[in-house]
Amino acid sequence: MDTEMVDRHKEQEIVLEKRIHINSVDDIVCHCMLEYYSTPPESEQPDFEEDQKGINQPREDWLPITESRKGNSWTATFHLLSSGIGIQTLSLPLAFMYMGWFWGILCLSVAFVWQFYTILLLVDLHESTSSTRYSRYLQLSVAAFGVKLGKVLAIFPVMYLSGGSCVMFIITGGGTMKLFYQLLCEDCSSKYPLTTTELFLVFICLAILVSLFCPNLNSLAFVSFIGSIMAVGYCTVLWLVFVAKGRVDGVIYDQSKVAESETARIRNIMNALGIIFLAFRGHNVVLEIQGTMPSTPNRSSSKFMLKGVVASYLIIAMCLFPLTAAGYWALGNKIPANGGLLTAVLTTLHHHTLKPVVGLLYVQVVISCVAAFQIYGMVVYDNLERAYASRKSQKCPKLTRIGIRIFFGGLTFFISVAFPFLPSLGLLIGGIALPVTYGYPCLMWIAIKRPPTKFAMWWLNLGLGCLGVGLSVLLVICAVWNLACIGLDANFFHPY
Repeated sequence: MDTEMVDRHKEQEIVLEKRIHINSVDDIVCHCMLEYYSTPPESEQPDFEEDQKGINQPREDWLPITESRKGNSWTATFHLLSSGIGIQTLSLPLAFMYMGWFWGILCLSVAFVWQFYTILLLVDLHESTSSTRYSRYLQLSVAAFGVKLGKVLAIFPVMYLSGGSCVMFIITGGGTMKLFYQLLCEDCSSKYPLTTTELFLVFICLAILVSLFCPNLNSLAFVSFIGSIMAVGYCTVLWLVFVAKGRVDGVIYDQSKVAESETARIRNIMNALGIIFLAFRGHNVVLEIQGTMPSTPNRSSSKFMLKGVVASYLIIAMCLFPLTAAGYWALGNKIPANGGLLTAVLTTLHHHTLKPVVGLLYVQVVISCVAAFQIYGMVVYDNLERAYASRKSQKCPKLTRIGIRIFFGGLTFFISVAFPFLPSLGLLIGGIALPVTYGYPCLMWIAIKRPPTKFAMWWLNLGLGCLGVGLSVLLVICAVWNLACIGLDANFFHPY
């Protein structure tokens, strides 16, 4: 009898044994020894596509996004700030010029709350099943909509929001470097002018150099920290400058003075909606950022990520709303249609603003663009390295990684020089990719969670998902309308 009790006690200890290995101060991996109910380590778990097709996919710890899972709430905050605040926020006062105070504030508030809600959905869906972490937006789309439909809906928007954003960073960063050079060397800039193409090349060389020292997304934490400080810095400096200098002479806030006809007024309102809803970005890298965090049975990565999301978007709100209000209050109907507040500083407030302040703004914008380039570029690096590892069945060698980064940098540089007018198509292409932010997360939540149709959350997400897709169609129509009315200055291979 005693022997049987001892044997049974030993069996229970073997089944329920937990071994805790401390790899680092912040990295505690708990291996449960349940033979029938345990899941393999994340590095050995197959992708969703592997289960569907039976194709050998690379291990997660081979790829840049999930190579290191030592992130925390602080690193998530820095990544979200650096990727979430962009040069597009400087055009928000232009939307107020078309819509006025009331409708402008209302639409901006609705867009902020809406996109914040969809981020919370993505965070929740990251570990929506017990055996899989969806560390990439495309993986989640395939899991929700199926292989074919998931790829059709997600591949182009995600790749545009990654690779296309990097092209925009080159155009914006290179153009700002030119303004800084002209400000710093007023005399020598005319004697020894640097072309925009040359400054694009300087920018991309700097971006590639930084990427070579950051093999994975988690290693970008310090770069994102610097980028987030710069992004918050230029937003804060701008609205402080506008408040300090006061309103421009002759400023008015009458929307009827902006449009010459009722048709033009309707088109301006649609453009304003596009400016507001496209000002928020970064949803295509939220799952990737969460993928850098550890996850244990006792504490999932969602708890770390929620802290980072709340902290970062509180700071983003503190940047966007004062900047938009102060910019519209100071400039009114005199906000430049091209370039937004950054152009306004150069044209309207240049003679009233200290030269070091303007130079500081330019430097902050450039550094912010370099840092954001790394985060969005990491998604492309991950896809390219996945293709290599799938074919070779091994981790990407260091030299190959360097080659991939140089290749992608050269490709984005070529596109930025060949198509320097891409910012003029921002409303069109951004409208196509808009459901990634406002529509797909709601529909993916329904497809994966499968709540009862009588559940209020089912109707809420269905309504927001359909509304996000409808808004995308509306913005695309507006962009085509703009091109038909205004035209397009397609300056191929001639960046200004």
